Amino acid sequence: MSNGIRLSEYRPFEGGASVIAATLEEDIVLGLLAPKVRLVEDELIGRFGAKRHHVREALVLLEALGLVERKRNIGAQVKAFSREEVIQLYEMRELLEVEAMRKIPLPVPTQPLQVLMQIQHAHDSAVQQRDARCIFRTNQEFHRHLFAQCGNAFLAQAIEDFARKTHAIRFGALISSEHQLQSQQEHHELLQVLESGDRQSLIELTMKHLVPSRDHYLKAQEMLQA
Repeated sequence: MSNGIRLSEYRPFEGGASVIAATLEEDIVLGLLAPKVRLVEDELIGRFGAKRHHVREALVLLEALGLVERKRNIGAQVKAFSREEVIQLYEMRELLEVEAMRKIPLPVPTQPLQVLMQIQHAHDSAVQQRDARCIFRTNQEFHRHLFAQCGNAFLAQAIEDFARKTHAIRFGALISSEHQLQSQQEHHELLQVLESGDRQSLIELTMKHLVPSRDHYLKAQEMLQA
């Protein structure tokens, strides 16, 4: 793997479509499956040692999440986004996530704050070990627990849904050492303002946290079109 990133070893296939979908989701975020890459059923069957119906169900799940699209005479492939779609998706993410930050009671109570700190400790360890898959999973868990504090389960679910739609946009950014360290630092800054109760700083940090992956995709897109 380039950049010295170590990926967790694959385990023998022991699950159904959801396990395949989760692994492919990670592959997309980590840039192992870039936009427009075809997902060929026979290749996936060989990789996972799974039945064809499990692979097909996994592709349906990924399509429902907005990570995969099906095209005539091509089949399933990782979804690619236009510049306008990227901008609109991140506008939606900003609207939803800022609203959640407005609803979170500040300062955050001790117990949920401690849970966030424990999750971030695991994230710190993953960054130190350069375990890209673990970085991705602990990052997801950190944000899931953070937005759950808004007290509105539907808002928190909408945030998670839109975040997953942008997984194909975030490709490659997560494995950048610079991006990892920046994200890690911003997580610690978020924890500080959650404890201090500085809502304006919380909102500003939330908006800032969205920018790198969006701009990384747009820059890569511009380079390909040049």
